[in-house]
Amino acid sequence: MTRFIHLTDLHVSHPDAGDPSDKTNAIETLHRVVGIINAMEPQPDFVVASGDLTNLGDAQSYDLVQEILAPLEAPLVLALGNHDKRPEFHTALGKPASQTPYCHDTTFGGLHVITLDTLVAERVAGAICDVQFDFLEKALERHADLPKLIVMHHPPLLNTDDLPWGSLDMDSTNKLKETLQEHNVAGILCGHIHINRVSQWHGIPVVVSNGLDSTIDLLDTQNLRQVEGTGFAICDWRPSGLSVSFVPLSPAPREIAVIDRATLLSFT
Repeated sequence: MTRFIHLTDLHVSHPDAGDPSDKTNAIETLHRVVGIINAMEPQPDFVVASGDLTNLGDAQSYDLVQEILAPLEAPLVLALGNHDKRPEFHTALGKPASQTPYCHDTTFGGLHVITLDTLVAERVAGAICDVQFDFLEKALERHADLPKLIVMHHPPLLNTDDLPWGSLDMDSTNKLKETLQEHNVAGILCGHIHINRVSQWHGIPVVVSNGLDSTIDLLDTQNLRQVEGTGFAICDWRPSGLSVSFVPLSPAPREIAVIDRATLLSFT
């Protein structure tokens, strides 16, 4: 079994960044999550943060994100989202400022993790450029014995009547479907829409977590109502497939009862 943690939508703003929309405890929440993950036993094989690492895309905030995430004991996979900015992100990694998409791949345990960059400057919706599709096609041929886990910020478009800002555009969605067919894809990890959701997309599970900033009220179908609610996902890859458990962080759950382990074992 390969276990990994899915974080998304960190939306961190440095206190000196002057972010007028910073109404959450993003910094405190990320510190707390790092502590939670480091206390897990056994440790996950890796941790994914699938975009919107910062809220403004400024250098100070990227430096702060790096500082907070540095104590993580598990390896970390980063992706970029629509709130991120490539030049500032590349600079934070010690590279020249560039608009080059941040796509990469590596292996952990029994998975080949391929990360794409769906950021489109000055747009909320996402897309995958031809350069990245070329990268993806070549990456899919590497480690042919391992299932592929795709990481990207924007989920593929599930229905033609979906709100267009909430996903990849139709062209990218269709080309992604064609590119991934015939490959063993364990799942796709996404963020962006601030809800907990697992969808079957052409036989591939698409996992979205509500993230570390806020969540969307799914019962308000007329507006985009943001409400308090943060969390992350614990994902397990087994030969039988991918399983996902969503862990709420806020609002704090009220304890009703605790059944000790010895009693639980007596139930069998």
